Amino acid sequence: MILSCAIIDDEPLATDLLASYVKKTANLTLRGAYNSAISAMGELRDNPVDILFLDIHMPELNGLELARLVPKETKIIITTAFDQYAVDGYKANVFDYMLKPISYEMFLDAVQKVETVIMTTKKQDLFTNDRFIYVKSDYKLVQIHLDDILYIEGLKDYVKIYLEGNKKGVMSLINMKRIDEFLPHPEFLRVHRSYIVHMNKVKLVDRARIVFSEEYIPISESYKDVVQDYLDAHTLM
Repeated sequence: MILSCAIIDDEPLATDLLASYVKKTANLTLRGAYNSAISAMGELRDNPVDILFLDIHMPELNGLELARLVPKETKIIITTAFDQYAVDGYKANVFDYMLKPISYEMFLDAVQKVETVIMTTKKQDLFTNDRFIYVKSDYKLVQIHLDDILYIEGLKDYVKIYLEGNKKGVMSLINMKRIDEFLPHPEFLRVHRSYIVHMNKVKLVDRARIVFSEEYIPISESYKDVVQDYLDAHTLM
């Protein structure tokens, strides 16, 4: 995924440093570098970028004031030498905060956070519209509709996807962590190291077990709080 970005900083050395970081980061493209918030405001409002690296201390309009004006889809990463502005930044819908001097490692970490959030959002949108995934099974690509999934069991390097009306299930060479990251939450919840459950399909919970007909899925101690929060949110008191 290629992410567009812009830099606003009234210090040329700081702008040049960030521009050099962008240049050597394969999934970033620089749309513009500005020395004031005023000069950038119109462009960023009409042509939003994915990421805005934004200094706070600037003449006429400071970074936090601009942060409230740019489109919400832009992820703002504050770059400043003053750590006391962190709380104010988060109040202004700032995504992340980097304290100068900024290392390339810090820069990459912030970019990767943005990429994860954007990918997750796009994935959720995709599932909302399409409601299916493809998995590799026996050298074939098998389409699986999310609404057909009951639960998923982890078996070492494989997973077995149990479907309504299909007792055999579908085996695929993928690990639990990968499929857990891919599926929409909280519709699908990890309830145990070896199980992911489609919570929309849960009809009965018997103490620390989810019941699917004759199958009992254990809820482990590590995941019980997440599961309980989900159940509480859907329980009439």
